[in-house]
Amino acid sequence: MREALKEAKKAYSTYEVPVGAIVVHRGEIISRGYNKRESMKDPLAHAEIIAIKRASELLGGWRLIDCTMYVTLEPCAMCAGAIINSRIDRVVIGTRDPKRGCCGSVIDLLNHPKFNHRPKVDFGILEEECSSILSTFFKELRNSNP
Repeated sequence: MREALKEAKKAYSTYEVPVGAIVVHRGEIISRGYNKRESMKDPLAHAEIIAIKRASELLGGWRLIDCTMYVTLEPCAMCAGAIINSRIDRVVIGTRDPKRGCCGSVIDLLNHPKFNHRPKVDFGILEEECSSILSTFFKELRNSNP
């Protein structure tokens, strides 16, 4: 999760919502991503999507079997769908997103019984650090826009 936090800090430094993700395959980090929606002007440029695309390119296929994703913020519906479709085995989440989180907060897509793939999900890894970077970012954003 510390490596995912490094990615979130990159997003923060470029005035993006500070979310970071990494994909680990058999104990080795194979891809990284951080939010780039503002800089790329792309609603799909979430940390998870970027990390999944890079991991798929590296492994040479869309199935990310034997992979774990570490992400600082609970994935949204789009990212949860991408996680399911890429067959990631496990997702480790830093902090919950009570407004958009789709791994149990708003809805639990990753554990939905109708889907044929349900990754293992773990919450709360470095939760304070993952939550704090988001809180600080949004506080600064509010203070700069009176």
